[in-house]
Amino acid sequence: MDRPDLPLNGLRVFEAAVRQGSFTRAAIELRVTQAAVSHQVARLEDRLGVTLFLRTSGGLVPTDEARVLYPVLEHGLEAISRALDRITGHRHIELLKIGVVTTFGVGWLLPRLPEFRRAHPTIDLRISTNNNRVEILREGLDMAIRYGSGTWPGLSSELLVEAPLTPLCAPAVAEYLQDPDHLSRVVLLRSYRNDEWPRWFAEAGASCPPLTGPIFDSSLAMAEIASDGAGVALLPVDMFARRIAEGRLVQPFATMVSTGAYYLTWPADRASTPAMTDFARWARAVTGG
Repeated sequence: MDRPDLPLNGLRVFEAAVRQGSFTRAAIELRVTQAAVSHQVARLEDRLGVTLFLRTSGGLVPTDEARVLYPVLEHGLEAISRALDRITGHRHIELLKIGVVTTFGVGWLLPRLPEFRRAHPTIDLRISTNNNRVEILREGLDMAIRYGSGTWPGLSSELLVEAPLTPLCAPAVAEYLQDPDHLSRVVLLRSYRNDEWPRWFAEAGASCPPLTGPIFDSSLAMAEIASDGAGVALLPVDMFARRIAEGRLVQPFATMVSTGAYYLTWPADRASTPAMTDFARWARAVTGG
């Protein structure tokens, strides 16, 4: 596409419509009529030869083509805004959107956010949590903190926090657990990663009993059930330090097993914005990386 032919007004309207989730709210933001927004989007769709929105009973739904275009366009407009602010001497507030696996968000990041905001008052940090399933580009994020091996297709990654797993349970349950074999007497709460308990028992030098306990997609949910005395959960101990300090959870065995760690990730082919660089530098300093 030739640059002189870029439909800049239509692209700007499209970006507002995706971000606002409706033509009406986009029109209010842009100070035009809803009909004008609809007309600009229709012209852009005709220009590109694709459908950008599906009008459903539940509202405006971006198509796959729109989800590909939106994050690129959003970053482009943000870069233009930063450059204009530098030229005019205005203090620029840079938006940074990060997806975070909920366990890490609650157990590590959220308590430290006031520190980050004091250090970086010009960054508007937006956090969204997930259950470790996240698509940065499709969800319009800049970066994501996730648990795993550190290798994901198309992504660059940086280690933040090691996260060895160990059994945690209520104090009353721990009284009956003098050695790992005693775990066969209690309910073993499981995550969707089915190799975690077998690997822990192998590390402890014990046989893994049949695993029949409920399966969770959230470590926080497992921790809550374990705190109530309804089972033993295999959890990253550092993420639940507060519950342990409060006496709600205890660690009956010293044995730990590493099945992954928490990593900061971002698209490998995307240039880092100043806010992304600042966040990575801050996280690295706080974690000692």
